[in-house]
Amino acid sequence: MSIQGTILVIDDEVRSQEALRRVLREDFEVLCVGNATDAEKLLEGEIVHAILCDQRMPYESGVSFLKRVRELWPDPVRMIISGYSESEDIIAGLNEAGIYQYITKPWQPDQLVETVKEAVQLYRLQKETETASVDLKPTSGHVKKVVSVKRGVAKELYDFDRIVHSTESPMHGVIELGKRAADYDISVLITGESGTGKELLARAIHYGSARANKAFVVENCGALPDELLESELFGCKKGAFTGAYQDRIGLFEVADGGTIFLDEVGETSPAFQVKLLRVLQESEIRPLGAQRVRKVDVRVVAATDRDLEAEVEAGRFRRDLYYRLAALPVHMPALRERPMDIPLIAEGVLTAVKSSFNRPNLRFARSALEEFGKYHWPGNVRELQNEIQRMAVLADQDELRAPPLLGRRTGKRSAPLPAHGKLNGSASLKDKVEDLEKSVIMNCLEKYEGNISRVASELGLSRVGLRNKLSRYDLRKNAKGDAFS
Repeated sequence: MSIQGTILVIDDEVRSQEALRRVLREDFEVLCVGNATDAEKLLEGEIVHAILCDQRMPYESGVSFLKRVRELWPDPVRMIISGYSESEDIIAGLNEAGIYQYITKPWQPDQLVETVKEAVQLYRLQKETETASVDLKPTSGHVKKVVSVKRGVAKELYDFDRIVHSTESPMHGVIELGKRAADYDISVLITGESGTGKELLARAIHYGSARANKAFVVENCGALPDELLESELFGCKKGAFTGAYQDRIGLFEVADGGTIFLDEVGETSPAFQVKLLRVLQESEIRPLGAQRVRKVDVRVVAATDRDLEAEVEAGRFRRDLYYRLAALPVHMPALRERPMDIPLIAEGVLTAVKSSFNRPNLRFARSALEEFGKYHWPGNVRELQNEIQRMAVLADQDELRAPPLLGRRTGKRSAPLPAHGKLNGSASLKDKVEDLEKSVIMNCLEKYEGNISRVASELGLSRVGLRNKLSRYDLRKNAKGDAFS
């Protein structure tokens, strides 16, 4: 049976500690101390999900101690366990210390285990959504109901059938492969250009799997330096590094039992790749500043717009990590490779735009759909969405026509890029592709006079992704705007 969380038991009677440990240890990691001082020392070095504290302790009451815990370590779900049931203590616990449950002795083992399970579920829900609070004091069974409703809505929203494509589309084979991946608990590596819908496929795989009733969490690995990325994924203790102002549970622990989606995994540094490989090999994490490792059961779906096999050959990505991530590789085709899907996707986007913009009579002119089919969409589905939104904003009438901007871009689709560097030489395919990518970015920077936001939009990249490419090709000096502020 997998361990569901870490519980801190505080009781000055050793027999009470052992009784609680026997009941809870099959489902939880149980840490026991006899007084508030030892409990504080432990909380400084460990991340715990819930606290079971005796009310009558030497020198300090449980409510008084948990009130201090609420200020210093607000995340663990706090519970009082006591042989006394004075109403004043209960009221003080609820109002001052944010107590989740007041458990009276003698307690029933099954009921106690169920209460602690709900407390851990509440902790994870709070961390996953950052909207629930332990101070809400939900009633018994409320947490399960909230989780169940949330998962049900997501499962329906991200079903494979919601991925828009025609029967002749290359996406048909991708979806069939995704369904097979959902049936087996292995790592999946999704490759493809930015904006092709890699996260959408990852969510469909999760919600089509046996892990659907657990968390799906997302991290963009290209957006943070190593130390912050490690803190985000593995967690940290307060004071572990400059800027660590509070305990943080890592996303791997939030996703325990579920799926974590590592986007832009190809942007990670070799140093971080070593740490990620260990987590995948050992199924355990060590939060920064924590004293012990924590076991996790997480399925990893990773994504990248890079050719990781080429990155491996170039020595920029670990071969052993690549094979860990790519147990089942899936490639997302670019939008220009699936032109038969463009009208379907465009109509779906327009439906959402009509609702969000409160313009129910919007419709495409036939010429607009024809222009969509001619354009090569370097930003893929994301660029198509942006274009339709822009058309709706600029349109004075309900019929949407392709704007001149799209027509001019369409007219340039066949314009040859300047051949230079390695493109005409005898360099490897990887070097030629990189030289071509650099040339495209340079042309776009020149076209928009270095405006970062417009270049990123044109190329279908996030600002973080564009920043990484500018650094990689030493093009920062060509860029203007707020990308590096």
